[in-house]
Amino acid sequence: MDTIYALSTAQGKAGVAVIRVSGPNAMLSCAALCGDVPMPRRASLRVLRDRAGGHLDEALVLTFPEHQSFTGEPVVEFQLHGSIAVVSAVLDVLGQHEGLRAAGPGEFTRRALENGRLDLAQVEALGDLIESETEAQRQQALRVFSGDLGKKCEEWRKNLIRAAALLEATIDFADEEVPVDVSPEVTELVSLVQSGLRVEIAGFSAAERIRSGFEVAIVGAPNVGKSTLLNALAGRDAAITSEFAGTTRDVIEVRMDLGGLPVTLLDTAGLRETEDAVESMGIERARSRADNADLRVFLISEGQKPEILPRDGDIVLRAKADLLDDFDGAISGKTGFGLSALVDQITKTLGVRASGAGLATRIRHRQAMQRGLDSLDAAMALIPLGEEMADIAAEELRTSIRALDSLVGRIDIENVLDEIFSSFCLGK
Repeated sequence: MDTIYALSTAQGKAGVAVIRVSGPNAMLSCAALCGDVPMPRRASLRVLRDRAGGHLDEALVLTFPEHQSFTGEPVVEFQLHGSIAVVSAVLDVLGQHEGLRAAGPGEFTRRALENGRLDLAQVEALGDLIESETEAQRQQALRVFSGDLGKKCEEWRKNLIRAAALLEATIDFADEEVPVDVSPEVTELVSLVQSGLRVEIAGFSAAERIRSGFEVAIVGAPNVGKSTLLNALAGRDAAITSEFAGTTRDVIEVRMDLGGLPVTLLDTAGLRETEDAVESMGIERARSRADNADLRVFLISEGQKPEILPRDGDIVLRAKADLLDDFDGAISGKTGFGLSALVDQITKTLGVRASGAGLATRIRHRQAMQRGLDSLDAAMALIPLGEEMADIAAEELRTSIRALDSLVGRIDIENVLDEIFSSFCLGK
């Protein structure tokens, strides 16, 4: 394979910049710039020089031998002063070395996958970890990146291979007397995997929401205080407010971190009958986003009824507490009354939902698990039918194994690799 190099830290001025080199010629490039190759896995201070002997920078240099690096290849990391000019000069010198080329997006991580250092689920989790904005996202990404999903898949795979082997033994010795009925052990092994898959599939929705974010829609009639409440929660003027009804005509979104959970608050158009074409479009969008939101906060004026019915778990509050004599169940974005209680309630409600999150965080994961589960359900229906259906049951088990293999990247992954790695930076 080619030896690749790239800046692994962010572009621009910084205290330190890291350039990574990976591949068979990594150590040769290190010797060319440093004059020697420092001891593996030990930071060494070196003067970096260009091909004419000119002084480039003074840097900490780390070397990693094959099988002991992130990519599984020989790797060198140059920790430079974070000057744009220094980084540019070192990259230029590396590009002059024969056998070295600039890395593509995600190419270091792709090599880690191809060299068996990471499975496909871990690669996806690494991308999620880099993109994580909240504590819950960080923790979830780390669970998958540490290999928890891969370990579960491996355990399921071993059980299914054992079950398939037992069934195939009855086929191979169909003309002989098999001393033990294998169906109880096969049923037990398959049932264990079925239970595990069902738990993970059930936890997908919450896990995916932690990864992409929960949506909380503020809904109510025009001029009930939705935009004022959004601005109060956001701590800034995210939405225009006025005394005229129908000011909000599109969905205004504000991203927040509530208790470590990523939450997008939605300020929607006021729900009412109208002949204004533009406002009508806003109301339709409001209804659609409210229907799809994970949680709705209803603001209700005295004597009004909501245009759409609240669901179980939705929050219903009396609007404009600053104009009321009775503050029970009321809130005011203008004065801030009830804001802390609302934030606590939203955080608690979404926290309960997030507590059921599994390790499957992407639709691809859920689909692979569902294919595996469907094949196991088919196998379980065939096992009690005895030796005549053992070969078909065994094939269903093998189909399930292939579905789990695709989950962690053993097979059928080429069509998803380009999409995954396109979102990675050059240094990853």
